[in-house]
Amino acid sequence: MRAFALVLGLLVLPAVADEAVLRPSAGLLFKYPELLNRGTCVVYREGGAGWIMVEPLYYLKGEVVAADINLRHLKQCPAVPGKTIEQYSRAEYVEYVRATPCLAPGEAPRDEQVGSVRVRVDAWETPHQRKAENAGRLYRGMFLDQPLRRGLEIELEADLLGPCTP
Repeated sequence: MRAFALVLGLLVLPAVADEAVLRPSAGLLFKYPELLNRGTCVVYREGGAGWIMVEPLYYLKGEVVAADINLRHLKQCPAVPGKTIEQYSRAEYVEYVRATPCLAPGEAPRDEQVGSVRVRVDAWETPHQRKAENAGRLYRGMFLDQPLRRGLEIELEADLLGPCTP
C-alpha cells in the first residue's frame, strides 16, 4: 500500500511543479474582484512611514481600465556592480523597477502568474526632493520615466493598489 502511495505521489509531483506560482498580485484579483472592476477608483501610494515623524504621503489616483492575470517568465533582477539600490541613479532605478517582479541573484528563472491592473490617471502628488530619486515610482511629476498627465494609462501589479477613500 505504501508503494502505491509513493508511486502516485511521484506521478502527481511533476504536474504540481510545472504549474506557475500565483503571486500575491494575482491572488488579490481572485480575493477582491469587485475592487478591480472597470471604472473603480484606485490609488497607488508611496511614503507615509514613521510613527512620530511621519514622511509625506505621495500618490497616484485613477480608475481601473482593465485587470488581468498574465503568465510572466521571471529573470534575475538587474544589478549595478558596486552599488546598492539606494545608490542607483534614477535611470538605473527605473530599469530595476521595470524588470520587477524579478528574482534574486542565484535563483533559477521561472514562470509566475502576475495580476496586473491598467489604470487611467486622474490625480497625483509626487516628491521633488533629490533623496526621493530612487525611493519610488513617483518622482518630480513622473511615473518612472513617463510625465504624468490626466488620462495617461499605466500598468501596476494589483497588490500595489488600494481603494480610493472619500
